[in-house]
Amino acid sequence: MWNLTGFVFVERLMGVEGLQATVCSRWGAPGNKSLFQDGDVVIGGLFSVHYIPSAVEQDFTKLPQYEPCNGLDQQSLKYMYAMAFAVEEINRNSSLLPGLKLGYRILDSCGRYPWALQTALSLVGGDAHRCSTAASPLHSAAYEQALEKAGWTAPLLIGAASSTSGIMLSRILRSLSISFLASCPCLSDRSKFPNFFRTIPSDIYQARAMAQLAIRLHWTWIGAVHVNNDYGQLAIQVFQEEIQGKGVCLEFIEPVHRETIVRDAERAALTIQAATARVILVFTWYTDAKKVFLELAKRNVTGRQFLASEAWSTSDDLLQDAAVSKVARGVLGVAIRSSTMPGFENYLRRLHPVHRPDDEFLREFWEKEFGCSQVDKFSYSPSSLRADRSSDVFTSSLQKASLPPCSGKESLEGVQHPFVDTSQLRVAYNVYLAVYAAAHALHSLLSCPNRDPPPGNNISTCVSPKHIKPIELLQHLNKVNVTTPHGEMFYFQGADFPAKYDLVNWQKTPEGLLKLVLIGRVDGFDLHLNESAIQWSTGSNQVPVSVCSERCPPGTRTANRKGEPVCCFDCIPCADGEISNMTGSLHCERCPSEFWSNVDRTACIPRQLDFLSFNETLGITLTTAAVSGAVVTTAVFVVFLHHRQTPLVRANNSELSFLLLLSLKLCFLCSLVFIGRPSVWSCRFQQAAFGISFVLCVSCLLVKTIVVLAVFRSARPGAEALMKWFGPGQQRGSICFFTCIQVIICAIWLSLSPPMPQRDLGFKGSKVTVECAMESVVGFSLVLGYIGLLACTCLLLAFLARKLPDNFNEAKLITFSMLIFCAVWVAFVPAYVSSPGKYVVAVEIFAILASSYGLLLCIFAPKCFIILLRPEKNTKKYLMAR
Repeated sequence: MWNLTGFVFVERLMGVEGLQATVCSRWGAPGNKSLFQDGDVVIGGLFSVHYIPSAVEQDFTKLPQYEPCNGLDQQSLKYMYAMAFAVEEINRNSSLLPGLKLGYRILDSCGRYPWALQTALSLVGGDAHRCSTAASPLHSAAYEQALEKAGWTAPLLIGAASSTSGIMLSRILRSLSISFLASCPCLSDRSKFPNFFRTIPSDIYQARAMAQLAIRLHWTWIGAVHVNNDYGQLAIQVFQEEIQGKGVCLEFIEPVHRETIVRDAERAALTIQAATARVILVFTWYTDAKKVFLELAKRNVTGRQFLASEAWSTSDDLLQDAAVSKVARGVLGVAIRSSTMPGFENYLRRLHPVHRPDDEFLREFWEKEFGCSQVDKFSYSPSSLRADRSSDVFTSSLQKASLPPCSGKESLEGVQHPFVDTSQLRVAYNVYLAVYAAAHALHSLLSCPNRDPPPGNNISTCVSPKHIKPIELLQHLNKVNVTTPHGEMFYFQGADFPAKYDLVNWQKTPEGLLKLVLIGRVDGFDLHLNESAIQWSTGSNQVPVSVCSERCPPGTRTANRKGEPVCCFDCIPCADGEISNMTGSLHCERCPSEFWSNVDRTACIPRQLDFLSFNETLGITLTTAAVSGAVVTTAVFVVFLHHRQTPLVRANNSELSFLLLLSLKLCFLCSLVFIGRPSVWSCRFQQAAFGISFVLCVSCLLVKTIVVLAVFRSARPGAEALMKWFGPGQQRGSICFFTCIQVIICAIWLSLSPPMPQRDLGFKGSKVTVECAMESVVGFSLVLGYIGLLACTCLLLAFLARKLPDNFNEAKLITFSMLIFCAVWVAFVPAYVSSPGKYVVAVEIFAILASSYGLLLCIFAPKCFIILLRPEKNTKKYLMAR
C-alpha cells in the first residue's frame, strides 16, 4: 500500500510534469510528536517510537491522512535517546566539531511508510514559514534549488528504522541518511542507493548465519514465518539460496502483515501446530513475533525450536512475558553485536519531565510507567483542549487529565527497568555510531584552515554550516575512517558496516521467565558456536531433531520420493558389492575388484578364496565317489587275481584286464588331485594325470578290441599269421606307444604354457574363485582330442565286433562302455564352458568319475557276476558254445 499512498503524497510535492511543485517546510500530521535541540548544524532523526498504527481506510479520493499512533515502544525510545546522548557527548568534545554546536530534530514515523516519507520531508523541507516553487520532476535541478532556497533543516538523517522506509527515502527524496536498522541486502547497491549508509550489517550475513546453524545442527526440515516486506522477503530469499544443495528444505513459508497481524498470527500458529518441522525460522519485528507466540501459547503448542532474527532475538518485551516463555524456551537467535556506551545509563536515569518540559515522548513514557499525569504542568489549559477538539489530542488529553497528578518524586534512579538497562546495547549502539559517523563527516567537511580570508579578498572556499549540501557531505561520509571514544575502528564498506553478530540463547530462569545468554558470535561469514552452553527447547542437552526423513544409516543410500522435496526420501540398501560407510550417503560406492561388501554393506572386505575343498559337501561327495571307485576297482582286481586260472579270466586276456583295472584305479584317484586349493604343481599334475590315465585306460580297451577282432579273423582259412602281429609283446607295445603319445603332448603343453593358479574376479560375489587357468586352450584341446580319437576308434572297432559268434563276446561290453564314455565327454564340453567358479572343477571330476564308473561297471560287472555268482558258467565249454 505504501507505493500508492506514497505516490499520492509525493504528487502533493511534485505535481504533474509541466506544473509547479510547492516545497513546504512542515509536513508533519497534527499531533505528531517531536524532540528538538537547536544547533549550528541540525541533523534529523527518524524513529518508530510507536508501533500500533491507526486503522484508517484509504479510499484514494483525497490526500491520505493518518491519525497519531499508540503503543509506545520503549526500545525505540531508548534508541532515540541514544541519538540525543551522542549529540550531547559530541558537543562536549572539544576536538570534534570545535566551535560548532550540533543539534537534532527527531520525529516518529510510527512504522508507516507514507508517514516515514511525510516526516522525512518535514526534516529536510526547510524553514517553518517559507515555501518555494519549482518545476517538476522531483529529482530535477530546479527541485534541489528550491530546497536549497527554502533552507535545509537537516542535511542528514539518522534513520530510517526499516528497509522499506530506507528504500523510499533514498529513491524518492534522495536524502542522505545513515540507518541503524535497515538491513535489506538490496541497499548495498551503490548504483541504486548512492546516498544511503547504515551501521547494521546486511541481512545476507544473518540469513547465512542461520543457514549455517541449520546445516551444522543437521536441521533439514524447517518452517519459516516472515514479515511481508523487504526485510522478511529478502532474508528468506537469501536463506533459501544458502541452503540450496545442502540438504535443507523449508516445509512452509508463512508471511504476516503488520496491518492484519491478528489474523495472520492465528494462521501462522495453526500452520506451525500442524507442521512436522520442529525448527521454525522467524524473520519478523518483535511485536509480530509476540502475536505469533501468544497464539501458540493459546493452543499450547510447545516443543518447537525457534530461530530468531536480530529484529526480535533480544527483545525484553518478549523475554519478560510469562505467556511467551511457555512456548519460546530455547530460542536460538542472531543478535546485533553488543557494546557499551559509558555514561548512557546515568543519562537515562537522570531523564525527568521536569527538566525536559518540551519532551513529549518522555511525558508519555512517564505517564505510562508511573501512572500519573503531567497534564497540569505542561500547558494543557482548558482553552488548548477546546482548541484541539478536532483531533486525537483532545481525547488523549482527557485521558491524561483523568490520571492522578504526579508528585514530582517519581524517578528512574535506583529502579530496575528495561528502559535503563544498558548491559547489552545493540541497536542503541548502532544509533550512537551513526551519529558519530555524521559528526566526523561534518568535521571533515567543515574543517577549513583558511576560514577567514585575507584583507581585500572577500571570497572564501570554506563551507558554511548554514549551507551544507548533502552531496558534499556524502563525499566525506564515504571516507569516514575513525576510532570511536571506546577504541573501536569505524569505517564504511560502501554503504555497509563490517558484519558482526552475537549468537544468543533464551534460557529459563528459576523465576520462570527467560534470560538472554551469549553462546557464540558471527564474524563476517565465520560462525563460532558453543553448543555445550545452549539450552534447547526440549529442556535436554541433546540437539532437537527436525527432519522430514531420518538420515539414511550406513549401508543404505538416499532415494528421493517423486514429487516431494529432496529432504523427504527413502533409504535403499546398497546392492551386493557396494557400500556406504557414512550416514546420509547419496550414493553407494562399488568395492574394488578383489573386495566385496560385508553383510551390513558398510565396508569392503577381502573376498574369501573359493575353491573346491575336501571340507564342503560337494568336495566330500566327489571324494567319496572317487575313493569308492578306487576301492571297487581294487576289489575287482583281487577277484580277478584270485580267479586268474579260470576260463573266464583267461579268455578275456587277463594281462590286459589287470592293466585296465590298474588304469581305472588311476582314473579314480586322479580326480582327487582336482580337489583342494590349486597350486602351481597341482595345476600341472592334475591335467597330466588325467590325460595319461585315461589314454592308458582307453588304449587297453582299444588293444583288447583289436585282439578280439584278430582272434576271430585268425580262425578263417589262411589267416593264421594274423595273430603273430598281436601277441602279448605287441599288445604291451601298442599300449605303451599310444600312452607315450599322450605323455609327449602333455610334456610339450606343460612346458610351454602350463595351467597356472589364478583368481577369477569375473564372478561377482563375496568370494573369489581360485582355479587353474588354462593358459593354452590348444594344449588342453589336444589332450582331450587324443583321448576322444582313441575312444572313437575303440568304439568303431568294438561296434564291428559286437556280432562275432561266441557265448561271451567282450566286444559287446566294450561297445556299450565306450558309448557311455563318449556320451559323458561330449556332454562335458558345454557343461565345462558354462559352469561358474569352482563348479568347473566339479564338472571335470564328475566326467572323470562317470566315465570311469561306466567302464568299470560295463566291462567288469558281468564277469564278476559269473565268477562270483554263476561259477557253473565259468567253464571253457560254456564260453566256447555258440
